[in-house]
Amino acid sequence: MSTTLRAGLWMLGAIFSFTTMAIAGRELGADFDTFEIMMYRSLIGLVIVLTLARATGTHSQIGTQAVRTHFIRNVFHFTGQNLWFYAVTVVPLAQVFALEFTSPLWVIVLSPLLLGERLTLVRSIAALMGFVGILIVARPDMAGISPGILAAASCAIFFALTYVFTKRLTRTETITAIMFYLTFFQLIFGVLLAGYDGDVALPTTASLPLLVVVALCGLLAHFCITKALTLAPATVVAPIDFARLPIIAIAAMLIYQEPIEVWVFVGALIIFAGNYLNIWFETRKTA
Repeated sequence: MSTTLRAGLWMLGAIFSFTTMAIAGRELGADFDTFEIMMYRSLIGLVIVLTLARATGTHSQIGTQAVRTHFIRNVFHFTGQNLWFYAVTVVPLAQVFALEFTSPLWVIVLSPLLLGERLTLVRSIAALMGFVGILIVARPDMAGISPGILAAASCAIFFALTYVFTKRLTRTETITAIMFYLTFFQLIFGVLLAGYDGDVALPTTASLPLLVVVALCGLLAHFCITKALTLAPATVVAPIDFARLPIIAIAAMLIYQEPIEVWVFVGALIIFAGNYLNIWFETRKTA
């Protein structure tokens, strides 16, 4: 199996995790603000990461030589994730994911500048096909722009920067180190900002399982993305994430009765075509 196809399989794990996290995050939105969700998610995640690192003997891989890059990566991720959690509570899930999926376009722009990766014609065409599919699904209306829409659109830029800096870290850092600093810095940011309104909501017997789901899915998603990025360039990995769109659209229809139209599937077909073109080309090139 080629490394590109293996990266695609890891991204399928990330897609499942992000979809589950979006549903759990929406359920938590009524009782917690985004900073509180991030705080509890990171606390649970840090305990899991340290436990697994100790159990597998990889805790010694956590060093301080790349702390600055870890910090920058997590500032971008924390910002993007808070915008995302806010958006999933106020905007239809399919629309949130559609706007978020402009992220690969930013990755393609940023990767040559920050990673030195080549911007090939096929990668550009694949990303543009994904963007066209997103426009067909979302059909944005300027009159309908709201804070939630702006948050969903803005998080894409920060997630793109997260992709880029994760790829940079995979050159020298292990997955254990990346996951440790992810939860460590996110916990610090969450604690500092969760009490900005003078009140921190405590978990209940009903909300605690959802917080655990968010933490587990967040860790699993980043583990899968990091594994994928160790196998393929960021401009190859990021567009695969487009497959989340039709999946979340169907889930939102079944769970929240959010309307779904034929245009969702038309756009998804174009998105999948772009992904297939990109993977096919990269597979032939590395075969």
